[in-house]
Amino acid sequence: MTPTAVHTLWTTAAGPIDKIPAPHIEYTQLAPVLIVVGAAVVSVLVEAFVPRKGRYFAQVFLSVLALAAAFAAVVGLAAGGYGSTKAHIAAMGAIAVDGPALFLQGTILLAAVLAVLTFAERRLDPADHGHRVDSFAAEAAAVPGSEQEKAAVKAGFTTTEVFPLLLFAVTGMLVFPAANDLLTLFIALEVFSLPLYLLCAVARRKRLMSQESAVKYFLLGAFSSAFLLFGIALLYGYAGSVSYATIADVVSGAVPAIDPALAGTMGNDVLLLIGFAMVLMGLLFKVGAVPFHMWTPDVYQGAPTPVTGFMAAATKVAAFGALLRLLYVVLPGLTWDWRPVMWGVAIVTMLGGAIVAITQTDIKRLLAYSSIAHAGFLLAGVIAATPSGVSSVLFYLGAYTFVTIGAFAVVTLVRDAGGEATHLSKWAGLGRRSPLVAAVFAVFLLAFAGIPLTSGFSGKFAVFKAAADGGAGGLVVIGVISSAVAAFFYIRVIVLMFFSEPKADGPTVAVPSGLTSVAIAAGVVVTLVLGFAPQYFLDLAGQASVFVR
Repeated sequence: MTPTAVHTLWTTAAGPIDKIPAPHIEYTQLAPVLIVVGAAVVSVLVEAFVPRKGRYFAQVFLSVLALAAAFAAVVGLAAGGYGSTKAHIAAMGAIAVDGPALFLQGTILLAAVLAVLTFAERRLDPADHGHRVDSFAAEAAAVPGSEQEKAAVKAGFTTTEVFPLLLFAVTGMLVFPAANDLLTLFIALEVFSLPLYLLCAVARRKRLMSQESAVKYFLLGAFSSAFLLFGIALLYGYAGSVSYATIADVVSGAVPAIDPALAGTMGNDVLLLIGFAMVLMGLLFKVGAVPFHMWTPDVYQGAPTPVTGFMAAATKVAAFGALLRLLYVVLPGLTWDWRPVMWGVAIVTMLGGAIVAITQTDIKRLLAYSSIAHAGFLLAGVIAATPSGVSSVLFYLGAYTFVTIGAFAVVTLVRDAGGEATHLSKWAGLGRRSPLVAAVFAVFLLAFAGIPLTSGFSGKFAVFKAAADGGAGGLVVIGVISSAVAAFFYIRVIVLMFFSEPKADGPTVAVPSGLTSVAIAAGVVVTLVLGFAPQYFLDLAGQASVFVR
């Protein structure tokens, strides 16, 4: 038989070929994501073609420009009504353009701008062989302590690849809370997780600890991704679709089991409950909730501190956005099923994070357990299952983001001969050695503790009020107790800084460039503004709290 005959038989069996319809993509409404991913691709080309001496400045300029342009696009979409009256599902059902998505995307982009400034800081360490150095390894692929690494340091190499990695991570984070089907959710998760695994491994100092933290993060992250993907498969078997709207309709009984290929499984509640539990596990891992929190303290301690600040702030924003959309859009019909589970997770997260933080002697590990406790406070707002619950979580995330990045930026300033002095004993007497830095850090600690006239108090008051109004008064009582426990170790650090004698061989406080100074100043200003006058921003979060279905 000739090849022509085979081709004829094949086309005849297949029948007439219809025209494949072109996908309908709303490029303008997806502009924030497209700008950042486009800049990330250009950033990779910069690494390939721009001479080594010019890469640092090109990458910093490109990153800040792209993130600022993407934020302007978010503001433009919100001003155009896409956060309220024009909210709809874009990209053929894959992406939601609505109030919560735009609010969270704006928060992530602002966090990323501040993170780029801390990434670009090059004045904290003394010059090495006449070259300014940053927080990242001179050559990430070199074995720690090898001759190759020493040669790279002597030559003044810098790992400017961190900037395209950050942009790719931001791309995934922008899509994650806006994903409107489970496959888009999973792809976004991997797009922002893989760059973070790499960023955690490239610390200039303590290379082995940095690489160990990255391996732990990668392995545990792979497990969580596997659970999430298995849960997606089970939910597809239950609903015959990965679309949020279709799954919600099947859960509510609006769509009967009509897919012949899945007739034996569609509508099976066992698949629904197990699949939902597995997807929830994947999201709670990213949030850092107990018992899926074990990676958090090791990764926060081992990763370069600018990466830790970015990851602690932006990942939590993206993950809570995805969690809210899953619970409020896909599973409103299962509220009575998921609320008791989330009650238990929120309680152990609040108490576990606060109690274990008391025993910590490293400032980065202390802030890691602090972030776990804050995840519990945020879950209290999620559990409210009301519009005020959504708005309170959005506000809390916005406030927490700036406090976190500012606090970790301050941590980069306190240094000794080995780099950052993160052991708490080194911080004794810091208020006398450097009153301004200690006062700024005290402001951030008071915000974490939820002291009035800081953004932390406004955020906690909002989520606890929403939880109480939603019938979770008992959770609020436990939250207040946890806050009191957490306040102990925050105040302990403040007392250590201002009421202890500084040691003669204590660390010095490095004078940062304008980049880190701007990041810290922005954190302080937002913390105080949201503490003294939170109402406008609470109203803004309230207007952005309606999910499109």
